Amino acid sequence: MTNTSKHSKRSCLRVFLVLFLILVVSIGLTWWWINRPIEPVQLTEQEVQKVEEKVEAVKAPRYQPGKKEIVFTQRELNGLLSQKTPYGDQLKFELGDNAIHARIESDLDEGRPIVGGKRLKAKARFIVKHESGMPPELVLDDVTVWAVSLPSDWLGGLKGKNLLAQMLGESSLPGIESISVQPKRLVIQLKE
Repeated sequence: MTNTSKHSKRSCLRVFLVLFLILVVSIGLTWWWINRPIEPVQLTEQEVQKVEEKVEAVKAPRYQPGKKEIVFTQRELNGLLSQKTPYGDQLKFELGDNAIHARIESDLDEGRPIVGGKRLKAKARFIVKHESGMPPELVLDDVTVWAVSLPSDWLGGLKGKNLLAQMLGESSLPGIESISVQPKRLVIQLKE
């Protein structure tokens, strides 16, 4: 056997080993990402005070010179969820372009048939639209349970429907001009 053929076999083996290693690392990272726990967000005292002021401004909008916009960060919303509810370690919101993603994890009761004792992993995606002068829209886009997208019929036909219109009717939110969702930010524009 010549030196070049031995060298090419070693090169092929090295390439194979590198590709195999990349595949194993990729699978490991994907498994970790899917199974990462939801960590409750703990706000500092200053952050809590700031969030409380924003919530109060949304509840009872009043004129403040120069202030027409209230911005909640993704961290503030998840911190508020942890502070005000017992679901901080089971539910997490992620804000994207005109979308709110809710990630839910919870242990199911042992007494349930088939899924008893399992860890529920679900995700929901809501599309948010609110244009000036129009009622706000919060549309359920998709729900997945254990990475399987559920059909609309299983969700009572709610996929694609404006959930806020069903709760509020055709009225808009008092004192609020518009709501927009941006990556990691919820922006509320107050009326004049």
